[in-house]
Amino acid sequence: MSAGGLEELRSLLRDGGGLMAELLDDDAPQPALEAGPPALVAAGGPRAEGRRAEYELLVEAIYEGYLLHYGTPRVVRVPDADLRLLAGDRLYAVGLARLVALGDTPAVAELADTITLSALAQGAGDEELAEAIWDAGARAVGWGSSESHRHAKELVSSGSPDALEAMRTSAGAVPASP
Repeated sequence: MSAGGLEELRSLLRDGGGLMAELLDDDAPQPALEAGPPALVAAGGPRAEGRRAEYELLVEAIYEGYLLHYGTPRVVRVPDADLRLLAGDRLYAVGLARLVALGDTPAVAELADTITLSALAQGAGDEELAEAIWDAGARAVGWGSSESHRHAKELVSSGSPDALEAMRTSAGAVPASP
């Protein structure tokens, strides 16, 4: 997989029309269209078997929403800060709705936790932890959660100084079964 999920996201937003279609950045340089690691990790897991393109698309939508809130988006450009937050929320909703339609409630819960915990990390000014949360969350979506991942999420929620290492460990671990 490469930029497929991002191109599918671009098409989805263009076809949907309205404000989100108007916000598409058709002049984005090619390097900006590389698929995000979270989407590739989630879509590459056994839980996405038979629906890899859909998982890549929906995680790209959610991750693009996150980037609108905290980073540099790859598909849309929004000059106004308030509109940027609303567009990010819209993309969160697009991705989560597609996941709900697949009936994957564990992944819905996992991505909701990822959004929440990465927002906590960003609020604390810890971009490194936020990135580790996304890596571990994507792994849990594609491969299933684990006890170590659940523990890492608790450490983030409690503000533990051990949270970063726990998330990194969780991101690198592949659970035995989905």
